[in-house]
Amino acid sequence: MLLLLRRATSALRIYTQPSARRATPQPPCTPPLSSLLSLSACLGKKHKKSRWLELSEGQNMDGNVEEILAPLRQAVKEQGELVRKMKAENAPDVDVTRAVAELKARKRMLEAKELDLQPKDDIVDRTKMEDTLKRRFFYDQAFAIYGGVSGLYDFGPVGCALKNNILQVWRQHFIQEEQILEIDCTMLTPEPVLKTSGHVDKFADYMVKDVKNGECFRADHLLKAHLQKLMSDKKCTAEKKNEMEGVITQMDNYTQQELADLFVQYNVKSPSTGNDLTPPISFNLMFQTSIGPGGNMPGYLRPETAQGIFLNFKRLLEFNQGKLPFAAAQIGNSFRNEISPRSGLIRVREFTMAEIEHFVDPNEKVHSKFSNVADLEILLYSSKAQTSGQSAQIMRLGDAVEQGVINNSVLGYFIGRIYLYLIKVGVAKDKLRFRQHMDNEMAHYACDCWDAETKTSYGWIEIVGCADRSCYDLLCHARATRVPLFEPNKGAIGKAYKKEAKLVMEFLAACDECYITDQEKLLSENGEFTVETDGKTFKLTKDMVNIKRFQKTLHVEDVVPNVIEPSFGIGRIMYSIFEHTFRIREGDEQRTFFSFPATVAPYKCSVLPLSQNQEFMPFVRELSEALTKNGVSHKVDDSSGSIGRRYARTDEIGVAFGITIDFDTVNKTPHTATLRDRDSMRQIRAEVLELPEIIRDLANGVTTWAEVEGKYPIFEGQETSKKDTVEE
Repeated sequence: MLLLLRRATSALRIYTQPSARRATPQPPCTPPLSSLLSLSACLGKKHKKSRWLELSEGQNMDGNVEEILAPLRQAVKEQGELVRKMKAENAPDVDVTRAVAELKARKRMLEAKELDLQPKDDIVDRTKMEDTLKRRFFYDQAFAIYGGVSGLYDFGPVGCALKNNILQVWRQHFIQEEQILEIDCTMLTPEPVLKTSGHVDKFADYMVKDVKNGECFRADHLLKAHLQKLMSDKKCTAEKKNEMEGVITQMDNYTQQELADLFVQYNVKSPSTGNDLTPPISFNLMFQTSIGPGGNMPGYLRPETAQGIFLNFKRLLEFNQGKLPFAAAQIGNSFRNEISPRSGLIRVREFTMAEIEHFVDPNEKVHSKFSNVADLEILLYSSKAQTSGQSAQIMRLGDAVEQGVINNSVLGYFIGRIYLYLIKVGVAKDKLRFRQHMDNEMAHYACDCWDAETKTSYGWIEIVGCADRSCYDLLCHARATRVPLFEPNKGAIGKAYKKEAKLVMEFLAACDECYITDQEKLLSENGEFTVETDGKTFKLTKDMVNIKRFQKTLHVEDVVPNVIEPSFGIGRIMYSIFEHTFRIREGDEQRTFFSFPATVAPYKCSVLPLSQNQEFMPFVRELSEALTKNGVSHKVDDSSGSIGRRYARTDEIGVAFGITIDFDTVNKTPHTATLRDRDSMRQIRAEVLELPEIIRDLANGVTTWAEVEGKYPIFEGQETSKKDTVEE
């Protein structure tokens, strides 16, 4: 059991926000860091300004978009082909690393140019939207009256209702419909668990400090902001701008020492005080604490929710009668001590995650319900398209699996289900894509990984990750029968690694068959392979290890299954919905509203008496009680403002429908009231007794507004008035 536990926890993919990454090592032949480096420069040739960068600058924006993008696409394609060729020819790792860095830089430049060429009317007015969110208290910075704390937010009544509805739809869409087992685990995690998973050693960013007041900054963000400020100076020459642009495009690839050199080269100071800064240091992003009063048990606030599922795998399997496949899920808060949180809900220090771990037999990786989503047409940005300079393409999901673009139908099924969920909660279909991780982005154990990304005013942001972790989680037949497939030469390993030889031996004894097969191929082709354990890297050659294969009859087979892992960032999904549903009324720039789908709208309905006339109040109470009994969240607004002003107030917080009680409600029998649709502002008239059920069906997606309009008369105007009531 202990062995199963350790393997399960170590199998965990470290799901990070884009900030939580480690710099890719640079080769020794690195030219001056102030230049945009090409592969030819890395190989020692004379450095010249990259042709692809020249072509990306100074283009006529009035020209054909594809003509502008063509040279950038070609540059990405050429670099992608070069990377593939180098890998096929087993080029030195340092050269491959450099070539991949160049490929990623070209790819980022292409994507940035594509976004820059998008129609400007497609971009939300973020300032106006954020003003609405703050003014109506969807959410606001936590501890604001004490000056606020970056990266921490409080949700108000409307934001809280919206978030709860998003999670409720998630539970219904995944947990109920897929019969997933939900668990709720503690947020405090002992250090050994996170040590095994790799978080303690690797979950870090580079940070610099103000030498006088100790203020901290994330190194790459500060350097980028400083360079952009220098580039905006009119005195900055074109050559210097090109040089700094090159540094920015390579930002993710610099090592700790290279970042330190760049800070010196560009004389970066604290933006707050102008003081000197310390050299970059590695900063672990987890919140550390101690468990118990003695302080003898170090621990952390969890950086993700998946750990608890893996730790409880055995209990979950028993609950499922020992049968595969099955899935477990958890919704809860996670914590990451971001150095420089920014971009609102996109990069925060405390956030809600919803994660699924779908356990499946590696020999039966076919989903029985894939046909339910096979005909979906989804915008897919494959790894091949990215390395070839192509755009994302709309593709039928069934074809993507059949053609091998998506590795298997289980992964394909979850991509389809994720797509349907995001559309259901309000993400715009034309601003949603699934991007496949390139080979250099995926962990060595991953079989295939896709991110659901949304287009926002910040560019494309990841909101859901969906990974097939392949056989990394599998305890193969060899371990189940205690038959090791690696046959180490203890003498050779001991001679090479002395006291650390034991680490290597323990690692080899724990390897599964899938991993061994991959290493066997490297051993055959290169004569060596490397392993990482306990934060250290060891090179093993043919004289140190052999692979032995034989057949053995098994009467009981023990396996740890492959895992498909969809991981949802709820805050990022919320932010995407805010941007994708924010609207301004045509003809009235001051009237803004959110067109949330009724299923997730904070309130499904408002109840508005036409005025404060006391004759309306019995109907208000009757409707409010009936709506509550039907499970319809609603908001009564009986204030003195005009009906138009009150409509605007409820529209602004995204209330989907509005019931208005007028004099026709009082004067006529059967008693009727109007029902207004927020987006179209059209109204129908129906009996008061029918309205709660109509709204319930609209909110649950059982019926549509078009169907309601077809069934009930359109409201043209009130036929009676207060005077008629008096006369009667």
